[in-house]
Amino acid sequence: MRHYAGLDVSLEETAICVIDEAGRIVKEARVLSEPEALVGFFQALGHTVERIGLEACSLAAWLHEGLAAASLPAVCLETRQAKAAMGAMPNKTDRNDARAIAQIVRTGWFRAVHVKSPASRSWRALLTARRMVLNKLRDLENGVRALLREAGLKLGTPGRKQFAERVRELTAEEPVLAALAEPLLSIMATMAHELAQLTRRVLEVVRGEPVCRRLMSVPGVGPLTALAFRATIDQPGRFRRSRDVGAHLGLTPKRYQSGETDVQGGISRCGDELARTALYEAAHVLLVRSQKWSALRAWGMKVAKHRGMARARVAVARKLAVILHRIWIDGSAFRWGKESQQAAAPALG
Repeated sequence: MRHYAGLDVSLEETAICVIDEAGRIVKEARVLSEPEALVGFFQALGHTVERIGLEACSLAAWLHEGLAAASLPAVCLETRQAKAAMGAMPNKTDRNDARAIAQIVRTGWFRAVHVKSPASRSWRALLTARRMVLNKLRDLENGVRALLREAGLKLGTPGRKQFAERVRELTAEEPVLAALAEPLLSIMATMAHELAQLTRRVLEVVRGEPVCRRLMSVPGVGPLTALAFRATIDQPGRFRRSRDVGAHLGLTPKRYQSGETDVQGGISRCGDELARTALYEAAHVLLVRSQKWSALRAWGMKVAKHRGMARARVAVARKLAVILHRIWIDGSAFRWGKESQQAAAPALG
């Protein structure tokens, strides 16, 4: 008889429910949220388990890796789908969640989440740490601006390197404000130094990664975007079509249809936010800062003319996702296209 197991993982303990192929509960337990504890439980169970399901969470990759190393058939479930199934239960408890997950893996009504390789997880952790420091640095800059603004001191738009000098210049005759701003400026200097260190580590990784160097041949795509895309996709072969990558990253429109109602909304924003943001920023660079002509940029500017620059950035970001995946799969180069005579005429005039 086949058996299935569901794991409801929390930080300290994991609730386990084992059922048979008819859906009857065979055993329930709580063990430590450690790979060794989970492997020990299933090895002592006395039944061969067909599938072990656990919901995607911060510990999922680590636990999945430990279970897979012990040749246990673990699958990681897509969070929204699992939540929808578990929401049918009137009482939410760890025990009920484990039971629901076990029934999900028994019936096969689930979508398995790809568990990234250790290298991709470490690259994503690096990018996340850098983004975290950058966001906190911006928060401090805005906080200093707010402090000065209350005293009628307008900071303007100095660059990050001139920011501290400008603040000290404005607060030279305001000892109270100067005493408040100085510790914040000291913290910002430290954070800027660490941000530069993290950026340097990203560049070192990209320099030694052939896939990233090839992706950077696409206009607008720099080291941060290339590494974010590389770490998020991990294995390009898991996508049957390149255009599926745009939907995977949440860059395709949502749709709601019921009877006579058929509404198409904004992008779904599913998937990895880090990669989606990086592609959006790359699209902005391609449309606004890039000077070299390409068929992609010409298409994006045409979209911007008719539907606005914001939608054009999203559309180009979606195109970039498709192009980057195809370049990765084929080992091909970016196709700039040929500028038509009509498009070239204004430049010549």
